[in-house]
Amino acid sequence: MIASSPELAKALRNIVGHEHVLTENDLTTGYSVDWTGRFVGSTPIVVRPGNTEQTASVVKLLNKYAIPLVPQGGNTGLVGGSIPMSGEVLLSLKRLNTVEPVDGLALQLTVGAGATLAETQEHVRNHNFEIGVDLAARDSCTIGGMIATNAGGINVLRYGAMREQLIGVEAVMSDGTVIKHLEGLEKDNTGYHLPSLLAGSEGTLAVITKARLRLRPRLQEKVTALIAFESVHDAVEVATRLRQQLPSLHALEAIFSSAMSLVSSHIGTQVPIGPNGNAWLLVEVASGTDPFEEFQQALENCDDVIVDVAVAIDDRSRGKLWRFREQITEAIAVIGTPHKLDITIGLARLEKFINEIPEVVKHADPNSSTYLFGHLGDGNVHVNVLGKDGGEPSNVVESAVLSYVASLGGSISAEHGIGTAKKSYLHLNRTSDEIRFFRNIKKALDPNNIMHPNCLLSD
Repeated sequence: MIASSPELAKALRNIVGHEHVLTENDLTTGYSVDWTGRFVGSTPIVVRPGNTEQTASVVKLLNKYAIPLVPQGGNTGLVGGSIPMSGEVLLSLKRLNTVEPVDGLALQLTVGAGATLAETQEHVRNHNFEIGVDLAARDSCTIGGMIATNAGGINVLRYGAMREQLIGVEAVMSDGTVIKHLEGLEKDNTGYHLPSLLAGSEGTLAVITKARLRLRPRLQEKVTALIAFESVHDAVEVATRLRQQLPSLHALEAIFSSAMSLVSSHIGTQVPIGPNGNAWLLVEVASGTDPFEEFQQALENCDDVIVDVAVAIDDRSRGKLWRFREQITEAIAVIGTPHKLDITIGLARLEKFINEIPEVVKHADPNSSTYLFGHLGDGNVHVNVLGKDGGEPSNVVESAVLSYVASLGGSISAEHGIGTAKKSYLHLNRTSDEIRFFRNIKKALDPNNIMHPNCLLSD
């Protein structure tokens, strides 16, 4: 049996229902392209299971005939990690969207892999809790996808990435076996920790169907500031000072000159401070009590290098400042199809990287434009490169940027994963022995190599 056969479609419909198996091209196309338009694949069948049991039966059937699959959540990834680039069956998990009652004693929640982050946030906020990871794509990204990519976002410096939020998991293994460990015990040293293994595995080892998440207290008192600097050096220095002085530090974002110019034009709002600056920090503090005085004192301690600052204490004003950060990706997408290179650099070398990477890119593609922003609290920089007239830049740009990152001891992927886009560069950060062990784990858990076989690891 092959993936495009009518027999397979019929067998899948017997499992999930006729309306949840899509074979017509006009219905499957939307599942085969990422939102940037850069990664375009194809699939003969989209399957949309409605619960764990159906998911297990689908995977068991595909495994029986060694038919490869690609799991997909909200399809908000940026490295082609949820796109069927080689004609795999597309397993859409968006119907697995149950959100169970909050466990107020344990401060935990069990949620389906297909629930969006925004849906989950709204649910727990009614009980004065938060999810520890927040992303601009919150309305579309799903909990399962966030786990599969070990998503980061704006609160990593306070709560850690998605792996740190995960205390239990339910998953379907490649043979259809369901592994379930959702008790939420904080101490449980009974062998291998499957949640840690699956977080960041990008669907190559198992299909995540449910997760048990830690909840964080909802911190109602927030203050946000946009701070302008003359140089990257000053921004990095102040970021370090604020991390040392502010226990309430909740987010520490950076926007550099070309990205700030672009986003301010896109949203039709002048940069409120330091219009001729070279770097800006968007800083947010959050606490159960008013953190304004603590924040004010910390800013005064950095007054020697701050050019200007705008402070917002109410939701409306804070939202206006956050637009400069959260709408950069949209602003870039409006003018072209960028190569998005999500990297991490140690803070000691961050200034060197920010100052030199535009020239590295120009050397690789003289007609390119580079836009830099990111999460300065953890050294995560988003390098966005557009080619001539908004087209894709030269293919050598990725190699040049990622090789330069590795030469500085950085990571070629901070929070977006490896996907299909970066798998040929994995050797820049991982030794041949590490990659060999990765392959051994993959082979042990997926002997027929059906679980997203064209992702993460090169052939």
